[in-house]
Amino acid sequence: MNARHGNEPVLRAAALTRRFGGLTAVSGVDLALDLHQIHAVIGTNGAGKSTLINLLSGELAPTAGQLFLHGSDVTGWPQPRLACAGVGRSYQRNNVFAPLSVRENCRLAAQSRAQRAWRLWESAQSCRTARALGDEAMERAGLADCAALPAMALSHGQKRQLEVAMCLATQPVALLLDEPLAGMGAEESARMLSLLRDLREGHAILLVEHDMDAVFAVADRITVMVNGVVIASGEPAAIRTNREVQQAYLGDDEGAGELADVAAGAHPRGTGAGAATGTRKECAA
Repeated sequence: MNARHGNEPVLRAAALTRRFGGLTAVSGVDLALDLHQIHAVIGTNGAGKSTLINLLSGELAPTAGQLFLHGSDVTGWPQPRLACAGVGRSYQRNNVFAPLSVRENCRLAAQSRAQRAWRLWESAQSCRTARALGDEAMERAGLADCAALPAMALSHGQKRQLEVAMCLATQPVALLLDEPLAGMGAEESARMLSLLRDLREGHAILLVEHDMDAVFAVADRITVMVNGVVIASGEPAAIRTNREVQQAYLGDDEGAGELADVAAGAHPRGTGAGAATGTRKECAA
């Protein structure tokens, strides 16, 4: 299930719904991830973004609706099975092996893709394929100079890069990224955005992100959620001028104008990749 079929999206949700008792966290969401595109999902806290990404990655089963991968129905597939089929994801919190080196983290991630549980007990160094895939992912994520460093020695931004590298090592076609820029300064954010642009080629990327500057700078398509429901989906230019989005997202007419300014690159709130400051922590092998 690694080849794309015809004009089918890589990953598609149809009327996807998830209820927790009497609470509907995600309701009737239709969403498609296309190859060579970055599809951002935005919304305030509680909008249902994290639940949606958990549904798309198989960490949660839907209450209703369907999920398709390359046109095949994969509804209800658990996360390990979807990962082996080509759906990779990152998390809001760093999810790396802190004592291990950057290289070892990437090789272990590649090794987990082998679908043979006994391999997890082998040394990652002994698996030639894992070495090659892990090293390639590490280099693509811009961490080759940090290869010998333990993950605990990395800066916050580098740990986020490492998590993306570990995801790449599993050879995904669909990349689901949950707030990869959270907590980053300007320089780290710029590096991550550059990485995302590079990864657009050859992947279908879902980006859940609060940084509006970053979203409008990198996304090909934006979906807006409010209270578990999609209220708009389209190209950034259309979302930028959508009054329902502006008012729902910021709550008032003045805020609506600010969203349009942010989308245009004015950074009115003094936040985001274009306004924050940060320093780079250099790597030493």
